[in-house]
Amino acid sequence: MSAGVLSERANLPDINFFEVTPVQHAVKGRDKPRGGRYQYADRRSGENDMLKMWGRNTSSNVQKAMWAVGELKIPCERIDVGGAFGKTKDPFYLAMNPNSLVPTLEEDDGFTMWESNSIVRYLAGKHGGTLEPKDPKARAKASQWMDWQLSVIGPAITPVFWGLIRTPAEKRDANAIAAGKEKTTAAAKIMDEQLAKTRFMAGDDFSYGDIPVGVMIRRYMELVPERPKLANLERWFGEIAQRAPFKEHCGGIPLT
Repeated sequence: MSAGVLSERANLPDINFFEVTPVQHAVKGRDKPRGGRYQYADRRSGENDMLKMWGRNTSSNVQKAMWAVGELKIPCERIDVGGAFGKTKDPFYLAMNPNSLVPTLEEDDGFTMWESNSIVRYLAGKHGGTLEPKDPKARAKASQWMDWQLSVIGPAITPVFWGLIRTPAEKRDANAIAAGKEKTTAAAKIMDEQLAKTRFMAGDDFSYGDIPVGVMIRRYMELVPERPKLANLERWFGEIAQRAPFKEHCGGIPLT
C-alpha cells in the first residue's frame, strides 16, 4: 500500500460494528472510536478475519448487503461513507470502487467487491447456510428477483423516494412522483402474483431473493399509503419484517 493511501486511511470516518454474539472484544487496540462511544465486535472462535462494509446505513444498497451479513451472522465493520459522510471520491476509496458508490465490501486479505446484489450472492455462497438456495432452479429464481429489483421495482420507486424524502416540498415534481407510484404499484402486483404461489419470492424458504425486493417494498409501504390492498405481498412483507436482521439494518432505520 502506498504512503498516499496510508495517509488517506489515517483520516477515516466512524466505524459501526455489527455484533453477532454476546462475547465482545475491544476493536483493534482502540479503546474508544471517534465520536466518544465504545464500539465492539465479535470474532467467533476459529475466525481471524472480519469484513468491512463501506457505506452509510441509510443507503438502500448498503441495507441489502448488511441484511445479508445479519442473516449469515458474519462479524462485520460498517464504515460510514457516502452522502453527507463523503470519502467516496478519495483516492483510497476509488482504488476499491472506481464508481464512487456504496457499498464496497473489503476483506482482510485485500479482496474488494462492489455492487450490492453481487455482494449478497458472494457472501451467501462463501459462508453457507440457507440464504443461497441449494436447488439450482430455486437459486436461479432468487437471482431473477434480485435482477428484477435492479431493472424494474428499483427504478420505479426511486423518483418517489427522491421526491418525497430528499426534495423540499416546494421543489417536488408531482407528476414524476405520481408516475413513480403507479409504476411501483404495478411492480408490486407482479410480486403479489408470485407470492400467491410461493411463501417467499423463490419458493417456500427465505433466500437472498427476498432481500433486495424487501428493501424496496419497505419503501413502498411507507411512501405509498394509498396503495391497493395486495394480500399476498402484505403477508410476505409482514413475515420478513419480523426478521431481526431486517429490523436492524433496514426497517429500523428512518428514510432519509
